[in-house]
Amino acid sequence: MTLWLIFAVMTGAAVLAVLWPLRTGAALAGADERQADLAVYRDQLDEIERDRSAGLIGAREGEAARTEIARRMLRAADEGRGTVATASDRRRRIAAVVALVGVPAIAGGLYVGLGSPDLPGQPLSARLSADPATADIAVLVRRVESHLEANPDDGRGYEVVAPIYYRVGRLEDAVRAWETAIRLLGPSAPRETGLGEAETALAGGVVTADAQKAFERALALDPTSVKANYYLGLGAAQDGRRQDAIDRWSRLVAGAPADAPWLPMVKAALDRLASTDAEAPAGQPPAATPPAGAPPAAAGASAPPAPGPDAADVANAAAMTPEQRAAMVRGMVERLATRLQANGDDLEGWLRLVRAWNVLGEPEKAKAAAGDARRAFTADPAATQRIDALTQELGLGS
Repeated sequence: MTLWLIFAVMTGAAVLAVLWPLRTGAALAGADERQADLAVYRDQLDEIERDRSAGLIGAREGEAARTEIARRMLRAADEGRGTVATASDRRRRIAAVVALVGVPAIAGGLYVGLGSPDLPGQPLSARLSADPATADIAVLVRRVESHLEANPDDGRGYEVVAPIYYRVGRLEDAVRAWETAIRLLGPSAPRETGLGEAETALAGGVVTADAQKAFERALALDPTSVKANYYLGLGAAQDGRRQDAIDRWSRLVAGAPADAPWLPMVKAALDRLASTDAEAPAGQPPAATPPAGAPPAAAGASAPPAPGPDAADVANAAAMTPEQRAAMVRGMVERLATRLQANGDDLEGWLRLVRAWNVLGEPEKAKAAAGDARRAFTADPAATQRIDALTQELGLGS
């Protein structure tokens, strides 16, 4: 009830703040008008007196004029003290009453009818302490972040929040969380693959040099890691090493359980990559969902999709037309080019970009990318030598 009273007082104050200047403005305007009339009358009296002194009018005519002007001055003074409201005054008062009473009444009625006046308050402290089973994801993330602010050395907390960041699209936070978890808890295959996944998604679906190193570290710890093998194959395909990708994915399929949920997708991608009739150019990432619940690195989505392919995902990937696959590849290459323009320190990325443009049948863009790469690594002879060797290999000239 106190809150409603406060709202009522605030509303009244706001309405008065708007209406009061109108009222006082009208009163001042009327007073100014009467003062102007009286000033004119006084000037007329002075003028009559000057005319009488100059002999321009007679004494009788002057007295009659003075009497008429004095009558007008008395009438003006009486109007100033009058209490009869004009039609304009009445309209102004009606508007004030409507504003003071009608507007709050209408707003209150609408809120009662359309709003939720009985909804209890939801203070942040109560939401942060709510049962995790009923709390929304943002609240859960905030709870973990609050815990980590108070306990910055809790590696387990970073390990818990990193995949959540990934799924809600906070990819930079996911990368930092995985790096911190690895620093505090030490490397493990799941942590390294999580880091590589986040870095790949952050690069728009491109398996960067840093992501590739993370997946290689994961394989060193667990040679059977499905995700690491998949992404390393994807990186090989993006880098133009089709046979390496085929070999890696073939081993992945050969060692997979028959009921693995990711198996149909990897088989379909492998078939398209290995087929001699495939229209997708070398370096194209397969239109498959990464295994074991990983999101499609080549999909180019800004936020990772929900984990795990379903039947509809499999059908859509299998039905993808060559034009759709080509569009997907072009989007991936353009994202790589944009990233390298912003941060050109990734030599492997530049080499991949040159190959990709050449495969897409755009040698001019491949040459331009090679030129940009040389400028980025002017002070690194070994890097420029690799760039020159690649342009020679691809027949792009110097």
